[in-house]
Amino acid sequence: MNHKIKLKSSKQVLLQNTFMLYLLTFSNYFLSLVVVPYETRILGPTAYGILGAATAIMVYFQLVIDFGFLLSGTQEVARSRDDRAEVSRIFTAITLAKLLLIVISLAALVVLCQVIPAWRERQGLYLLFFCGTAINSLIPDYLYRGLEKMSAVTVRTVCIKAFFTLGIVAFVKTPEDVWMVPAVNAIGCLAALGLTLVHLSRKLDIHFTAPNWSEVIRSLKRSSTFFYSRIATTAYSALNTVILDMISASGATVGYYSSADRLITTGRSALSPISDSLYPYMVKNRDFKLVRKILLIFEPLIFLFCAAVFIWAEPVCVLLFGPDFAPAANVLRAMLPVGVITLPSYILGFPTLTAMGLTEHANYSVIFGSVLHMVNLAILYFTGHMNMITLGCAVSVAEALILGYRIFVVWRHRSIFQREETP
Repeated sequence: MNHKIKLKSSKQVLLQNTFMLYLLTFSNYFLSLVVVPYETRILGPTAYGILGAATAIMVYFQLVIDFGFLLSGTQEVARSRDDRAEVSRIFTAITLAKLLLIVISLAALVVLCQVIPAWRERQGLYLLFFCGTAINSLIPDYLYRGLEKMSAVTVRTVCIKAFFTLGIVAFVKTPEDVWMVPAVNAIGCLAALGLTLVHLSRKLDIHFTAPNWSEVIRSLKRSSTFFYSRIATTAYSALNTVILDMISASGATVGYYSSADRLITTGRSALSPISDSLYPYMVKNRDFKLVRKILLIFEPLIFLFCAAVFIWAEPVCVLLFGPDFAPAANVLRAMLPVGVITLPSYILGFPTLTAMGLTEHANYSVIFGSVLHMVNLAILYFTGHMNMITLGCAVSVAEALILGYRIFVVWRHRSIFQREETP
């Protein structure tokens, strides 16, 4: 069998992949316009807060199981993508590593549900969430990103979201139906995983190979720095929701914070296709002029949009989530700087720093921001100023510090830009 299949990396492929990622993103927006307002109105602030807390907790398990493979796996596949035998070995090693991490994570979740009283009461809900998280983690998006074949990812994800949206509208009728949210998600992810494995085998000639545990260990080691970076990010995102859930006297407070955070996360998702499609392209081409052009075109538009949302934050929250969520407006305002910071932070992170040979600084920047965020959380807690608004401000400060670190590193090594751009 011929395992050498030639693929080229070009701006045409980059534009195609960016288009597919944006098609994916905007389809998610359209479906979210249905499911999110429906959830907030049916569940109310308290039940939606429980849902938000469960989602935040699962972010940690998602990160542990993914272990940074979305970045390290994409990098490995992008470099070996002409050799299907090698890509198959990478796929097998990463899948086995994830299965091992799933077993460890499940054991940890069961123990935590017995130790933490609030979690014990929601154990069934958390286990349902974990099923969907584990199944979703096994879907090898890194393969499609490394091969620059984003159309398959787009079709699959849109189908999952459509199924999820229909399931929520069909089965969630009261706040007590909150458990249907993770159940529907798990079923959709399971179907997507099956279809993805069939597509890999029949269309891309990528198969499971004989297990090689030494390669599994090497995959974990290669991905460990990416994992530390991703888990550090969680310290100032999902952790805020978990802390608020523990200290808040009202579950509605978590609902307000979660709804505002949902808007910010959605906004960041709107920008991630640029970075996601740029990453494998930059690994191959080191096109730093393109980085400048993207920032000069998009950043002014993003700033104007965020300014408008800041002014009309309360009407936006009421329109999207319902009248009960008007208090989320001030949280949204506190977190809006994240929207302005996201694009330059994304692009100057792994796409640019990896192309410059400085991948470790993309990781260090997140760890740096995370550590300072933890310091800020401690200050807020011990001074009695920890609440949903100050937590939102702390997220903005952490993101600004990360961007500042990345700008400093790029500026310090700016000669690399000049050397690469010289004809």
